[in-house]
Amino acid sequence: MVTTQEIEKLESEITKLKERNVRVESDKRWELCNSRRIIISIGTYLFAALFLVLINAPNPFLVAIVPAVGFIFSTLTLPFFKEWWLGNKTH
Repeated sequence: MVTTQEIEKLESEITKLKERNVRVESDKRWELCNSRRIIISIGTYLFAALFLVLINAPNPFLVAIVPAVGFIFSTLTLPFFKEWWLGNKTH
């Protein structure tokens, strides 16, 4: 027979799993949202532009667009590669 203490322990573990699932789902939504892509792209652009200005590179504000656009492009193509990888993965 299952004791009350064992039931309480199982209920606690289930509650922890449900809380973890909520966090994981939130993290997934954040990873896939466009706001994240925009924020990282802007940060990438600003960091690259600052670096290029500091090293006196020609056209730093134009050239800084390259890594930002590269980041956006990589986030758009990665889902395709993820699906391909998951479909072709051998265990």
